[in-house]
Amino acid sequence: MLLSSESFPQTVTNSEDSTTFHSPKKAAIMSAALPGLGQAYNKKYWKIPIIYAGFGTLIYFIQTNGSEYRNFKNAYNIVATGDTASFSTNEYVVRYNRNINQLQEGRNYYRRNLELSYILTGMLYILQIIDASVDANLFDFDVSDDLTFRFEPMTSNYFLASKPTPGITLKYRF
Repeated sequence: MLLSSESFPQTVTNSEDSTTFHSPKKAAIMSAALPGLGQAYNKKYWKIPIIYAGFGTLIYFIQTNGSEYRNFKNAYNIVATGDTASFSTNEYVVRYNRNINQLQEGRNYYRRNLELSYILTGMLYILQIIDASVDANLFDFDVSDDLTFRFEPMTSNYFLASKPTPGITLKYRF
């Protein structure tokens, strides 16, 4: 009697009924934690190099545009403040012959490109999270040979129509 109160009923699990659920939430969280991890969870390994190539390219543009922006900004500040001691030491002041308009245009151009690079990096990050979530939603999608979708030409003779009317019929089978 004392032992029966501590015993548990036996549970039977049917292996045919238990299916593993592929979680879109888990894929999105994994992809947010480390870009490409959600794609690995979805077994879409071919997407991982594309994601990292995109991030690598955007990081290159961030570094290049950031460096050029800082160079133009420093040269612009030197010319705008009239710091004659730094005229000959700054390469961009010498290259653009102290033209403040060209230095300002270069500064604005590279600042705009730097900001665009940051925006595109953020968009790529969000896009790869969305991709992982959508792939997880479609992971168990049935694509069998029983699914068909085709267009066929047709002519219809309506009751009051004097001539046959051409048209297109959409036929699908599940």
